[in-house]
Amino acid sequence: MTTEKLYDLWAARNPQWEKRYEDSIIKNFCDYGRGATSLREDRGKIFGGGYEIYIVAFFIGLYFNQKRKLIADSQKKKTFGQPIQYWGNLDSVKGRKAYPKLREYIFTALIARTDIDFIALEKGEITSRKAVDMLIQTMEQYANWGFHFMEDKLTDDPNYFYKETAFLEVFLAFDAPSVNTSDDDEPDSLD
Repeated sequence: MTTEKLYDLWAARNPQWEKRYEDSIIKNFCDYGRGATSLREDRGKIFGGGYEIYIVAFFIGLYFNQKRKLIADSQKKKTFGQPIQYWGNLDSVKGRKAYPKLREYIFTALIARTDIDFIALEKGEITSRKAVDMLIQTMEQYANWGFHFMEDKLTDDPNYFYKETAFLEVFLAFDAPSVNTSDDDEPDSLD
């Protein structure tokens, strides 16, 4: 089993998300569920397809290293109806360029953060399907936490994500160095 084949199996999947985020997050920020004829109404939307905000939610969960299991009730879950392999593969009407490399980055992150025994996979002790199920579960849990994070921010401040740099600020916060002016952190002298 090569990782290329595993990638193809993963990319053919369509991850789930909780319906509770459809109105508060997905339809709020995306053109999700709208036909091309209604794009005129959606000029204020930040993202195109619903999977774009899903990608943002995934990276929020990933960078905070927080997962949240999806609700067990399958009636309360949904997919975008588009496999991962098609996410970001076309230039957008909003002027965005295609971003196929992002799928590879997501896959690489999932490989790093999912506990798959690749030796057992090579030996056939676990199936490719099981390995991909594990990758998708990790992806769904990171995205679910990201959606929860966004919903919390919007509950506290309904305009939180409506400033131009809001999402950028969330991601920059991951890289912000902690400032500690205490003298206790000075290295000991080598003398």
